[in-house]
Amino acid sequence: SGFPRLIGTAFFLVFLACGTRVERQQSEPAPAPSIQESPSVRLRAATLVKFPAKVDCNSPAHWDGDRLYLFNSAPEPWRSSGNSVFDLGQAVLTRYQNKANGGRWIEATYKDDDGTLYGWYHNEPHPVCPAREALTAPRIGAALSHDNGATWQDLGFVLEAPADSLFCETENHYFAGGNGDFCVNLDSRKEYFYFFIGTYHRDSSEQGVAVARVPYTERQNPAGKPRKWYRGQWSEPGAGGHVTPIFPVKTDWNHKDADAFWGASVHWNSHLNQYVMLLNRAIDKDWKQEGIYISFNSDPGDPGGWSAPRKILDREEIVRVPDMGPGWYPQVVGIDAARRETDKLAGRIARLFVHGQSVWEIVFFRPGER
Repeated sequence: SGFPRLIGTAFFLVFLACGTRVERQQSEPAPAPSIQESPSVRLRAATLVKFPAKVDCNSPAHWDGDRLYLFNSAPEPWRSSGNSVFDLGQAVLTRYQNKANGGRWIEATYKDDDGTLYGWYHNEPHPVCPAREALTAPRIGAALSHDNGATWQDLGFVLEAPADSLFCETENHYFAGGNGDFCVNLDSRKEYFYFFIGTYHRDSSEQGVAVARVPYTERQNPAGKPRKWYRGQWSEPGAGGHVTPIFPVKTDWNHKDADAFWGASVHWNSHLNQYVMLLNRAIDKDWKQEGIYISFNSDPGDPGGWSAPRKILDREEIVRVPDMGPGWYPQVVGIDAARRETDKLAGRIARLFVHGQSVWEIVFFRPGER
């Protein structure tokens, strides 16, 4: 650990926009905040914190009493635990109670009041294109655990792309289709789990970041229950249904110059009283990271309510950090153990993790707040 020189001098405060923060002279009157004005964030350098295991997707966390549990997958899920995100112990491999075609990356979790832990995984079956066996088309499954994720009972697949949406002639390095690279959040009324998913349909109009939901009451038997957001309604089935992306691609995922947001990570921010989404932005067929973006919404049930994504980190600021790899998988992780903060709950000050390590604090500001 230490204080990396990330942006010039350590502890230099980086003002990042969701709207540029401009300091005003005292004599200048402060404008009244507009209801359309978005929150803003500031990053500042911090001591290094690393997750205990290899990271190749979102890394969900939950509390059981005074113990924090964290999952890192690449693709097998490894579990660590500790008193906080700052003192996690050695990771241990978890296991599923059945076999599957392809890895199952645990990307999201929810600890229920009765002690059951629900998890959702990204699965990559092979082959999906016989002539190009390296390609896959991800799908999303559900699981549950009665031992805090040491073992998992697979509940089956819940979100899949239409069967005719594969494009095996794609220039994409990894995917020929599918639904994956996601997070899951329960709304405040405990009515629905919302899935924010990457979609890789052959038709670019269905590519980008999309939304699905499943009733909370169906959490133990979710197969066949989710509905996808399509043309203004929750009208399409989770398995094989169409989507209308909330953040469509700029350039088709199947082209060598693909330009798309992906890999959403969402938390409820108690300081802002809003949901906060972080996104990767890929700018070619190899998913080169262009930067990390942020968006805000007060209601996950309003897919059109997300603010336009704003960049908070450039590629150069990411890759200069040692061992950052491709610089994917941004996550906000709350640091207040007393409030049981996790990847799904954070306050005014939290940690920003990228690819399993954090060298930044992230500070959230309400509109008009300094």
